[in-house]
Amino acid sequence: MITKHYDIKDPSLALEGRQRIEWASREMPVIRLLREKFAHDRPFEGIRISACLHITTETANLALALKEGGASLMLCASNPLSTQDDVAAALVEYGIPTNAIRGEDEKTYYAHIEAALNFGPQLTVDDGADLVTTLHTKRSELIKGVIGGTEETTTGVIRLRSLSQAGKLKYPIIAINDAQTKYLFDNRYGTGQSTIDGITRATNVLWAGKKVVVCGYGWCGRGIAMRARGLGAHVIIAEVEPVRALEAVMDGLQVMPLIDAARLGDIFITATGDKSVIDRAHLQVMKDGAILANSGHFNVEINIPALERLAGHKRRIRPFVDEYVLEDKRHVYLLGEGRLINLAAAEGHPASVMDMSFANQALCLEYLVKNRGGLKPGVYQVPEDIDHQVARLKLHSMGVKIDALTTEQQNYLTSWEEGT
Repeated sequence: MITKHYDIKDPSLALEGRQRIEWASREMPVIRLLREKFAHDRPFEGIRISACLHITTETANLALALKEGGASLMLCASNPLSTQDDVAAALVEYGIPTNAIRGEDEKTYYAHIEAALNFGPQLTVDDGADLVTTLHTKRSELIKGVIGGTEETTTGVIRLRSLSQAGKLKYPIIAINDAQTKYLFDNRYGTGQSTIDGITRATNVLWAGKKVVVCGYGWCGRGIAMRARGLGAHVIIAEVEPVRALEAVMDGLQVMPLIDAARLGDIFITATGDKSVIDRAHLQVMKDGAILANSGHFNVEINIPALERLAGHKRRIRPFVDEYVLEDKRHVYLLGEGRLINLAAAEGHPASVMDMSFANQALCLEYLVKNRGGLKPGVYQVPEDIDHQVARLKLHSMGVKIDALTTEQQNYLTSWEEGT
């Protein structure tokens, strides 16, 4: 069952990949600490891990930490445009079989997922739930050997909760995205900075004075809005959830239906996890020169087939920028083929913020091994002590000290007797 097969673009890129992995490691002190701990404790001795993640320098540092802990790993890409080919080459050189090529087509993408499953995983690590979904629908004979898994992102957690509610999830999976040290930092600060970075690299646009429409005001949308506003953009929020819409208003942002915002926006950014958020009706009223970018996981948030049907002409005008000329001569620009713009046109989240997300991954995988056989199938929250441990380690690495409650204060907070 186990295979050492890998499929990468160019092995000669390994040196460049190693150097960039080392550079990212400088900004990942928590993962470095865990790597040392795992090298001593060897919690994954004899464990096979298949991981479907963005093949980036940060992911490589997570993989190296798990390998130090005794794990055998097989990696594949969770997005066709997020792979860094030099990193994939370096991972293979480090002895971690990797199946990922930047720009791979859909057939190759799923062939790489199949290769990861052929490894016979005992633990799964997913970003978007394509690995777990394929395992449950096409390779269910492998499930009996799986101890558990982790899921990195909002979209994947939504899919897995749906699978669990349908009674079809066959093993325990921990929702990394729901850890405070993940969504409050990775989703907000990581997505905010990297999305702006990706759009800027793709277009060289000046943000100051632009009308930027952000679809969705979850933690990712908040981060994007915060960073766009900081660069001088006028930010408009489109939201379907009333509490989030109210928060956006209270944060000083303009909130309106997307069909109204569509007439005003210069740049549109989706971050919802849903499909056809920007649809035909919105495309039909956008002004000439509108720029469309997606920062949600899959390339379905912008209705690209509708855009294709509306366009009389299409051309690649610069890397990651496709120009659509509509029948009425308006120009609409789609970035990164509608895929994750922060990874398609840039390098994804900064290593410092991924340090916490991947520390949660590593510690939760260790937790699953320690609790082997003790968890029923379902989607679980990250244990609170792990979430707090990651925060404490990150603070320590930053040289930040905090107070601790006295015994008297602890007793007061857990008692009902004392009042005014």
